[in-house]
Amino acid sequence: MLRHTQAVLAGAVLMAAVSQVAPSYAQIVIPTNRNALVQQNELQQLQNRLQRQQYQQQQQLYRELDRQSAPKPRPDVPVYGNTCRMEAVGNTISRVCR
Repeated sequence: MLRHTQAVLAGAVLMAAVSQVAPSYAQIVIPTNRNALVQQNELQQLQNRLQRQQYQQQQQLYRELDRQSAPKPRPDVPVYGNTCRMEAVGNTISRVCR
């Protein structure tokens, strides 16, 4: 489990380094033909897909790290019996607790 976490963490660090080197936005290009516009749209879609995958992997890593942390003990809170009763006054029903 620890090796898996280290591998996931190393992958996340590598992706973060790559995303810092390569800008995550597409260059604005004035296409001279329809093919260039289609290619630009496909590139933008691929970049968006990559960003979504990176985000999902980062969230998965965070969830895994959260699961590994020691669970916090629940506070010991006394529970007392419920002494409430329902009262009807006209068309209104109210709850009276003591």
